[in-house]
Amino acid sequence: MRLALPRKELRPFVTTYYYTEAQCSAREPLLEDYLHPKWPNLRFIHAQTCESAVGGEELRAVPFFAATGPTSRTARFRMGSGQIWRIGLMPLGWAALVEARAGDYADRFVDALADRAFSAFHPLARALAQGEAGFAPGLELIEQHMDRIVARSAAIGVLSGGPIRAVNAALVDPEIATVAQLAERVGMNVRSLERLTRRAFGFTPKLLLRRQRFLRSLAQFVLDPSLKWLDALDCQYHDQAHFVRDVKRFMGMNPSEYARLDKPFLAAAARARMEIAGEAVQGLHRPQGVA
Repeated sequence: MRLALPRKELRPFVTTYYYTEAQCSAREPLLEDYLHPKWPNLRFIHAQTCESAVGGEELRAVPFFAATGPTSRTARFRMGSGQIWRIGLMPLGWAALVEARAGDYADRFVDALADRAFSAFHPLARALAQGEAGFAPGLELIEQHMDRIVARSAAIGVLSGGPIRAVNAALVDPEIATVAQLAERVGMNVRSLERLTRRAFGFTPKLLLRRQRFLRSLAQFVLDPSLKWLDALDCQYHDQAHFVRDVKRFMGMNPSEYARLDKPFLAAAARARMEIAGEAVQGLHRPQGVA
């Protein structure tokens, strides 16, 4: 797995570019993982087999160009030998570049080539579909395309996103624990805040804060599996039972079940993201301009 940060001007919209190459064997023809909740992602897949399921749904084939909205449930993911490019979008990136409300795509993935909401990315999908380009050529194609579509969005004046950036910055602040605190930080009433978060972030402010609390604990555990869960708990948890309820809500299993799972994709991505971006999971990625 190789990761690359977007250039500085694109960082308000994109978290990271990911390139994954899997080589499976006859003995182990598929790699499988349970991915944690994330911000939206766009995937371009060249693989013998690729299947996914969000939450409790049945596994189904993932199309070549798959768009996944923001998630609050684990995504079961498995693939055979092949390559995947993934573009992680910030909430502002979704709002500026996707022609749909994030809430309409929350906790699901779609065939993005068949969905007009993702038409800005269709030329990129067609270019990447030409073959298995490898890391350097693929990254160049992606960066050039992202430059073009962000420049086009800037030309029609949709990129300022002040309220979205403010909410995003507050969500990654561990001192913000309640919806009232979040609304006060960003200078909005609760009803306006709820409308904004459903449109750009996919969920209610209450669920987003709960998800962030869980992700802070999960990041510690994934980076150091030798930790006991109690040692990884975020300070906002009252006790272990409080945390167990969140693990079941977001991952669909209890902590001991999750700890026993192999995590080939998640562990590799967490280490790589920590090295280049300073955060182990995408949901903790700080928006540009936030210290």
